Amino acid sequence: MTLSTVKFDDCVGNQAVVFQSSDPVFGVRTDGSVYAREEGARLDEPVRFKLTASGPHTHAWEAVVQLSLTSSPSAQFFSLSYHFFSSGLVIWRAQNQVKTPWGLEKRESREIGFPPEFHRMNKTGPYQDQDISIRYSITGVGADQPPNEVFSIDPELGKMFVTKPLDREHRSSYHLRAHAVDMNGNQVENPIDLYIFVIDMNDNRPEFKNQVYNGSVDEGSRPGTYVMHLSAFDADDNTTANGMVRYRILSQTPHSPIPNMFTINSETGDIVTVAPGLDREKVSQYTIIVQATDMEGNLNFGLSNTATAIITVTDINDNPPMLTSRTFSGEVPENRVDLVVANLTVIDADQPHSPNWNAVYRIISGDPSGHFTIRTDPISNDGMVTVVKPVDFEMNRAFMLTAVVSNQAHLASGIQSSLQSTAGVTISVQDVNEPPYFPTNPKHIRFEEGVPAGTSLTTFSASDPDRLQMQQIIRYLKLSDPADWLSINGTNGQIITTAILDRESVYVKNNIYEATFLAIDNGSPEASGTGTLQISLIDINDNPPALVPRESQICERMNKNVNGVNITAADADTDPNAGPFVFELPNYPTSIRRNWTISRISGDYARLALRYQVYLKPGMYEVPIVVSDSGNPPLSNRSVIKVKVCPCDEHGDCTTLGAVVAAGLGTGAIISILICIIILLCMVLLFVVWIKRREKERQTKQLLIDPEDDVRDNILKYDEEGGGEEDQDYDLSQLQQPDSLDHIISKPPGVRRVDERPIIPESQYPIRPVVPHPGDIGDFIHEGLRAADNDPTAPPYDSLLVFDYEGSGSTAGSVSSLNSSSTGDQDYDYLNDWGPRFKKLADMYGGGAED
Repeated sequence: MTLSTVKFDDCVGNQAVVFQSSDPVFGVRTDGSVYAREEGARLDEPVRFKLTASGPHTHAWEAVVQLSLTSSPSAQFFSLSYHFFSSGLVIWRAQNQVKTPWGLEKRESREIGFPPEFHRMNKTGPYQDQDISIRYSITGVGADQPPNEVFSIDPELGKMFVTKPLDREHRSSYHLRAHAVDMNGNQVENPIDLYIFVIDMNDNRPEFKNQVYNGSVDEGSRPGTYVMHLSAFDADDNTTANGMVRYRILSQTPHSPIPNMFTINSETGDIVTVAPGLDREKVSQYTIIVQATDMEGNLNFGLSNTATAIITVTDINDNPPMLTSRTFSGEVPENRVDLVVANLTVIDADQPHSPNWNAVYRIISGDPSGHFTIRTDPISNDGMVTVVKPVDFEMNRAFMLTAVVSNQAHLASGIQSSLQSTAGVTISVQDVNEPPYFPTNPKHIRFEEGVPAGTSLTTFSASDPDRLQMQQIIRYLKLSDPADWLSINGTNGQIITTAILDRESVYVKNNIYEATFLAIDNGSPEASGTGTLQISLIDINDNPPALVPRESQICERMNKNVNGVNITAADADTDPNAGPFVFELPNYPTSIRRNWTISRISGDYARLALRYQVYLKPGMYEVPIVVSDSGNPPLSNRSVIKVKVCPCDEHGDCTTLGAVVAAGLGTGAIISILICIIILLCMVLLFVVWIKRREKERQTKQLLIDPEDDVRDNILKYDEEGGGEEDQDYDLSQLQQPDSLDHIISKPPGVRRVDERPIIPESQYPIRPVVPHPGDIGDFIHEGLRAADNDPTAPPYDSLLVFDYEGSGSTAGSVSSLNSSSTGDQDYDYLNDWGPRFKKLADMYGGGAED
């Protein structure tokens, strides 16, 4: 039974075109009719299968056919044609289900279904239902929505066209709605959904993400070892052969050891090894060209692309280091360290400067004392035999070492070390002139201090280690002798004193005096050695004790709380030549034993006190005391302690008065001093009271006239009969009352008017303050008097005392001039400069003729 019809046009009449279906249930005949191959085929769900059209004059074309249940065939009103550019089209519509002759349910509806139709791309083919004349239209994306006009339909004939090339990679499906109306515009059928799927065509090559891929594999890897992965992307549908990529290796460079050392998984792109024999020392890198082909690798129909895979063979430690010789030799001077005496060379085929190449050297025999070590040169990888402990020619003339070399990294599994990694090293020792040495260094001796000059202490001789050389002569020199107490015999090393040894000297530390000496041989070149002599000085009783303290104080009357002065002694010697000490009062003068007494407290301390019921006047007393040490024989010393005797309080402390009395002053002198202090305090008090009273009077004193009526700052007493205005110390410049006093303050000494300068030399006396205190004229006068009294150039009489020079006459002029009728002899314009208090006078007399 024919289920549908597939139409295909190969542009040459479809001669010998064959259709092949991928579904075993549904097939397609040569005329394009679709049929069911088996009875009982069901269409409960849409069935999709791939259909291939091929012929002698065309390539193979593929399309996807989907079958679904539709209404009666008589309901078809559309006849569609498809224009294929890059892919085929399939259109279907599912309807209500009704019972079919095959026992299937079928959709009962008056809607229209369309069988799939196939066409060659760039070929249009109209198919038309000519039984009914209907107006057709389509809507949706690809028709009247962007992208617009991809599909079009003839409104009268119902021919549907593809007007633009379709690209599945850009859009893989379209959903349109088909509308059918009669000539009057009445809808004859409900709109039909048209699902258009763009069938993929193989128009995209596989693309590798990178053109060059890098991978690595260890040398010696077994077959099947994973190396690297390559992948290519095909934009075509990967569910079809168009997008199914397969890989293969085109070439391998180099071909060693065989041309096919690697293979690639055709589906995953994984590269693995095929054969053994990877050796980095022979081939360190391979270049492989990999091809990716779609159409499941079909080289006839598929599209291909290539990429390059670079495989680096990584190093493993499969080559042990090998010494270039079985024997090496060197020589070393004796007594030298950190010196390279031999060089071991090695070869290693592994990767340079890697753990597989870095050499490690060891001495396995011939050096039990550890005189040598072998260090690795990081650049050349050679072994440097180095002396780390001095060697002695007299002990060892040569060393026979056995050295072995290995790598920093362990050898790879299965690799055995060669016997060539071991070599013998012969080191010859060179004899050199060694310096003499003192067998005992430092040398300790003990002597009593006080040994006289010229005493032989010891013989400090040195030995020459060069026993195999000819006999050498050693001479001795003194190198260090801080106190210059010693000398050394230059031939035999005998030490002799040149001064008395003193244990108490500052050069002796912890009873030991230290000196150094030099021993020099006559070898070539000369060599010298240093020796230290330490002399332990035994103390003798050669220092008498000294009294401590040398000054103290004591109360004039003894009481039970004050028992005297504690005294002791200091001795530069040590036990048994120091304490305990014996303290005694001398027999002369007799007053010492009569007034004072000494009592023993301990071996080193005693107490000096006044005898009971003995009273001494306060003052300073010198008490001699004889101190003896415990030496054999003992040494004594007469020392004097100064004791201040003073009155004390109940606590035994000297009072202030007592301290003064003890200093040597009598009672009368002390009373006189106290009276003077009291008088001085009273005078200071009276002076302070007077100063405060004067200050209070200054603050409370009022002006005699109202400040508004006061024409000047100075109050003149006209009822005093004196020398006139010349005899009074007035600052008449205040009458000017300028707006600013700066020009007055900055004037030269003696100038008090701005409109007149003196015609004679001005006085050199000290200048009074320009502006006196406005509250009291007396303060102003007293200040002038005080300045004159303190002036060393002023005459010794008051009549000639000059307070300020005012020129040949009064700067104020005659007061009587105010009543003068003269109108042209005087200029009163200067009254304007005297301030607002003289404005009235300025208006009366300064106006001139204008008034």
